[in-house]
Amino acid sequence: MAPERKCPICGKPTVDKFKPFCSKRCADVDLNRWLTGSYVIPARNDEPLPQDDDE
Repeated sequence: MAPERKCPICGKPTVDKFKPFCSKRCADVDLNRWLTGSYVIPARNDEPLPQDDDE
């Protein structure tokens, strides 16, 4: 038997309709965090930019 999944926002058990969240509220909280920039992927300024070889 698979372990019960928990909502990443509040820790309550997930609901199939809102997976991986427990409610629309938690899904909206997560979306707001993405839209306001709370979740970011770190990058380094010293990484070279990709070059186009089509020239």
